[in-house]
Amino acid sequence: MQVKEQENDSAAVASGESAGKITQADIERARAQIGIPKFAYNKPYNAIASRDVVSHFAWACGDDNPLWHDSAYGMSTRWRDQIAFPLFLHSTGTNLTPKPDAAQKDLFKGLFRGVGKYYTGVAWTWWQPLYPDERLFVERVTSEVKVNQKSSFSGGISVTEVYRDLWVNRAGLPVGRREEAYLSAEREGSRKTGRYAAVKRQAYTAEDIARIDEIYAAELRRGAEKRYWDDVEVGDELVPVAKGPLTMVDIISMHMGLGLSSSGIGPLRYNWQQRTRMPAFFVPDAYGVPDVVQRVHWDHNRATDLGLPTSYDYGQMRTSWLIHLVTNWMGDDAWLWKLSCQSRAFNFMGDTTICSGRVVDKRVLGVHHVVDLEVTGTNQRGEVTAPGTATVILPTRATGAVVLPPAPDDMMERGAMVMQAAADRS
Repeated sequence: MQVKEQENDSAAVASGESAGKITQADIERARAQIGIPKFAYNKPYNAIASRDVVSHFAWACGDDNPLWHDSAYGMSTRWRDQIAFPLFLHSTGTNLTPKPDAAQKDLFKGLFRGVGKYYTGVAWTWWQPLYPDERLFVERVTSEVKVNQKSSFSGGISVTEVYRDLWVNRAGLPVGRREEAYLSAEREGSRKTGRYAAVKRQAYTAEDIARIDEIYAAELRRGAEKRYWDDVEVGDELVPVAKGPLTMVDIISMHMGLGLSSSGIGPLRYNWQQRTRMPAFFVPDAYGVPDVVQRVHWDHNRATDLGLPTSYDYGQMRTSWLIHLVTNWMGDDAWLWKLSCQSRAFNFMGDTTICSGRVVDKRVLGVHHVVDLEVTGTNQRGEVTAPGTATVILPTRATGAVVLPPAPDDMMERGAMVMQAAADRS
């Protein structure tokens, strides 16, 4: 029921000690990490939000809204310039946390060694747009650790870690926040459950593709036409957005916009360097070549070795697809305030996801005229793979333009401390 597998970081898996098993000691150490900023060993993929990289990111998500691509068009909107696609924060943010001391190294050394780690869901909040050529800073902490003694996914014990990322600008003002959940589960258990034994890669007829193409052709972007809060009714349906059938081009394109991995892997010499640092992240293929475990997203054989029918997408992709759905509907003078979604099932190569949504509430919060949405990603088998919710601020006929929401006090204080602490260390 989870998406995005990666190997838990450990250079000691090769020894075999506790490899592939979840231990009580690791659970306790995971809980001890709550609230402590994590040092980033790798640089952000996009340190600066240049116009080109902002555009490339939206392209990677399959969203051709000119607000993400064209500064001239952006000048005609409430934002007065090109702005970044909301998920762009994932690819940027310089981490200012200092290198850990000896005690912190022991605390943060690899948890749950040799155990599969799967992306299960995310909750995003955005307070400010990101403009071209701006630089952001990010702090990451573990915010929650949950233990499940009998996982329906793996058949055994599993641990969910929730990571909070806070992005701030040079003044320390919060721009966005992400609460992202990952589930660690013993891989042997996922093979034994056999829950995907009956799933085969989807085959399509010409008529099937024609029906998908009809959804692509009918996609409607509100764009420059304002959607007023006054005109929205509970029960209104969003025009669906088609994504798929999923191909290797989609996976490659995602990496072109979002980067290859936060784990620091890369081509050729970069790969060799990372293999010396993180040997557990590399598992020999059928030909004896050590390759990243992350290849489960593009390597059919790696996926079948883990009891899956074929390779699958990244959870970030489905988040971007639901953002695309919502921003199409709300128009370019509105503000996407919050979006959360879960990854409830694998989205396998060849699967098609139809993103849909409806209005479930509208309300007034001070100066903000808010609409709540229920959003859903559903595959061609009729399975809901990405249920979620979104909160949008719309302009009104009476009071006019959208007012950006303020960050809560605790995030304002944390953002200020991130920048002050960095200054004090300099």
